[in-house]
Amino acid sequence: MNYSRPERRQGPSLVRGGLVPESTHDQRLLDRRGPTGWLHEDPWRVLRIQSEFVEGFGALADLPPAVTVFGSARTGPDTAEYELGVKVGAALAKAGYAVITGGGPGVMEAANRGALEAGGVSVGLGIELPHEQRLNDYVDLGIEFRYFFVRKTMFVKYASGFVALPGGFGTLDELFEALTLVQTRKVTSFPVIMMGVAFWTPLIDWIRDTLMASGKISPQDVELVSVTDDPDEAVRTIMEADRRGE
Repeated sequence: MNYSRPERRQGPSLVRGGLVPESTHDQRLLDRRGPTGWLHEDPWRVLRIQSEFVEGFGALADLPPAVTVFGSARTGPDTAEYELGVKVGAALAKAGYAVITGGGPGVMEAANRGALEAGGVSVGLGIELPHEQRLNDYVDLGIEFRYFFVRKTMFVKYASGFVALPGGFGTLDELFEALTLVQTRKVTSFPVIMMGVAFWTPLIDWIRDTLMASGKISPQDVELVSVTDDPDEAVRTIMEADRRGE
C-alpha cells in the first residue's frame, strides 16, 4: 500500500496529509488580510519566535568557528557549480571551520557534502516553505525554523564569513543583507566572498558602474566583497580576516 502523502516541516514538527496547512507561519505572520481577530494572537506568536531564537542559540553555541555558504537549491549534482560547492565545503572543513548552509539541495548540499567528507562539522538551517524541502543527507546538525528572520540571525551570529556561490533570489537576499551588515559595521569581522567569477562579474559591474557611479554607495563599499573561483583563496581570505580581527 502506498502511503505517500503531502508533508511539511514546521520547526521541530512534521505534519502530513490533511494536517498540512494551506499557508506557512511566515505568511500568517505577515498577512494583514481577512478578519482582524488574529491581531490579538500576536503576543503568543512572540513567544514562538522567542523559542526559535532560544533553540537556535542553544544548538549552535558550541560550534567551532564557522562559515556560512549560500547558493542555489536548483543546482544539479552533475554541474561545475555543485563540484565547486563540494570543494569549498572541504576546504573550509580542512581549515577547521564548520560549514553552515540552508540545509537544502543543490549548492547547499554540495557544501555540506564537502565538509562532511573532509571530516568537518556540517550544519543545515532549514526553513518552512509552502513546498516541502527536506534537509539534505550530508547535514550533521540540522535545525528547522518557521521564521526567516530568526534563521537569518543564526546564519550571521555563528559565522566568521559568508561564501556566496551562484544562486537566485534567496542567495541575493542573504548576500546583500551581509554586505549591509558589514557596510554599517553591525558585524566587524566578516569577509563576504562571491565564488564564480563568470556568474558574479555582471553584478559587480552593475554595483560599480551604476550604484557607485551614481553616488548610491561609496568607492570603499565595492571593496567589501571578494570574487574568486579558487576555494583555497576564499579560505585564506577568511582566515586572514580572523587573524586581523577586522
